[in-house]
Amino acid sequence: MATSTKSAKARASRAALAPDDGRRRAVIEGVKPEVDCGRFPVKRVLGDVLDVEADVFTDGHDAVRCRLRHRHERERTWHEVEMQPLGNDRWHAAFRVDALGRHRYTIVAWVDRFLTWRRELERREDPADILIACKVGAELLGDAARRAGGDDAKRLRAASAALAAVEGADHGLEVALDEELAMLAARHPDRQFESSYPSELEVVVDPVIARSGAWYELFPRSTSDEYDRHGTFADVERRLAYVADLGFDVLYFPPIHPIGRERRKGPNNTLVAGPNDPGSPWAIGADEGGYEAIHPELGTAEDFRRLVTKARKLGIEIALDIAFQCAPDHPWVREHPQWFRFRPDGTVQYAENPPKKYQDIYPFDFESDDWRALHDALTHVVLHWVGAGVNIFRVDNPHTKAFSLWERLITEVKSQHPQVIFLSEAFTRPRVMHRLAKLGFSQSYTYFAWRNTKWELEQYFRELAHDPSREYFRPNVWPNTPDILTEYLQQGSRAAFMTRFVLAATLSAAYGIYGPAFELLEHEPREPGSEEYLDSEKYQRRVWDLERADSLRGFISRVNQIRRDNVALQHDWSLRFIPIDNDQLIAYAKAAEDGSNSVVCVVNLDPYHRHSGWIELPLDELGIDANHPYRMHDLLGGGSFLWQGPRNYVELDPASGAAHIFRVRRHVRTERDFDYFL
Repeated sequence: MATSTKSAKARASRAALAPDDGRRRAVIEGVKPEVDCGRFPVKRVLGDVLDVEADVFTDGHDAVRCRLRHRHERERTWHEVEMQPLGNDRWHAAFRVDALGRHRYTIVAWVDRFLTWRRELERREDPADILIACKVGAELLGDAARRAGGDDAKRLRAASAALAAVEGADHGLEVALDEELAMLAARHPDRQFESSYPSELEVVVDPVIARSGAWYELFPRSTSDEYDRHGTFADVERRLAYVADLGFDVLYFPPIHPIGRERRKGPNNTLVAGPNDPGSPWAIGADEGGYEAIHPELGTAEDFRRLVTKARKLGIEIALDIAFQCAPDHPWVREHPQWFRFRPDGTVQYAENPPKKYQDIYPFDFESDDWRALHDALTHVVLHWVGAGVNIFRVDNPHTKAFSLWERLITEVKSQHPQVIFLSEAFTRPRVMHRLAKLGFSQSYTYFAWRNTKWELEQYFRELAHDPSREYFRPNVWPNTPDILTEYLQQGSRAAFMTRFVLAATLSAAYGIYGPAFELLEHEPREPGSEEYLDSEKYQRRVWDLERADSLRGFISRVNQIRRDNVALQHDWSLRFIPIDNDQLIAYAKAAEDGSNSVVCVVNLDPYHRHSGWIELPLDELGIDANHPYRMHDLLGGGSFLWQGPRNYVELDPASGAAHIFRVRRHVRTERDFDYFL
């Protein structure tokens, strides 16, 4: 039961004790969840329940009590929840996070004299010992009465007097061991020697879309139906119905700012651009402005606001790319040269990742003596776009910027706007990716694009779903991006695209695709061995025929509808892989926390050949009675299969269907002995 700490006097008295006061005998350790000894917060979404465990014990045989304390960062009063024993000195309690922002939690514990007395009294046999113990209990109840007030104090004083007056052992036990009296005394414990866990831990609470959502990336400049006309925000408005029909929650734009003209890249990343080549949107800044300006051919600030509003009415959030790098003609290069590094020849150092060179962008110098002003300016950029209605940001290459920037920026932005989420686009070393997640990024890109075999997928997604890092690292998986056209997709097989899409959309609660390249099966690399697209939208405008007969539009829409209809697919932590005796078939299950929804997926990883195998379902985990048949409804391909027992046969031909997405229907027998399926 949750309570509030009421007595300021009692808190002040406990605080007066020295931290090393030897009378604090309760020990608190092994608290979970906790990230790096409390240095970083864990993550949850609105409405989640945060389960907290700890080892709590004391010397000797005395009884201990402990409470989980929690409060929103804007609250002054702690709420307390009594922790319950799990065995072996392990304790548990939980609280629901019902407000966005940061919540704090910690644990307090004390040796409880009344509980110790009562537990020992239950074991006493000598009548003389029992009568003496009753006198001790009377004193303890009298002390509790002085801590209580109102009716509780009266009842405790009466119980104290009754216990002091008992003359027989049996009567004394009857009075002393009354359950209502135990609950009454428990409400007013003696906490003067209370121990406190030394850290106030934190949990950051985000909107639900930080855990579960489908992202769709497009280039606004390529939304025109005419080859010689630049796309506009008005064109994107007309595209919203298409994105909504596909079933996406987030529409993500690459940078929408003016594009630099100096050293502009041409088609396919050539070093020389023609007079009509639009350049890369990631080369930010020109005479028209920088990070807070909009490319004039896209429209105005008012056009953008209208687009955000119309998208939101369709259930779509607009996400913007944050790419902290400047084109050579960005205004900041002239106004703040101290924010950049210069080469010995006096020119600004452009970005490099040898052997790759990015001559059209300048990175910031985060070791500049003026670093505070740089951090403030970049934070102001994000706040500007939040003011324009944007709540979601995909951050380009955050691992090439200072860690200190992100911790300060994200903390400041979310303290003012806790609904804002940040996606980290960092395909780099694992420890760097995890550090960025700890620093505050709400979601993180993953290595999914390069995990193709059954073993690779199982090992990687077990880590994402079950490793302790899940407390702070939320995955967002993408089968393709404007920078990533994997060898698997370069095969060009329709089944290959379908396989990777189903895996992304069902293995992870959050995923995204770069379209229309994905649904239109774009698969030509710039050159052999490259993961860059031929005629990439990064360097030129494209016109897409969205009505092509071979489009995956209907397939994508169907899978996204399945995700919305099945809460099991909106979470990651329930993921369990299922044995199946064919390495070209991968099987896994997800289940809702309350058991109301269970989904089993089987995917053929070979885009060219039919494969079959025997699956071993974990019936107990799925709540299925092994003694009765049950139905597996194929939500993707249609049809219903009557199975019985754990071992069943599956077969998938990529020519007709790359995957099954089964909803499990458990057997129920009615009073009329009529079998049907829930």
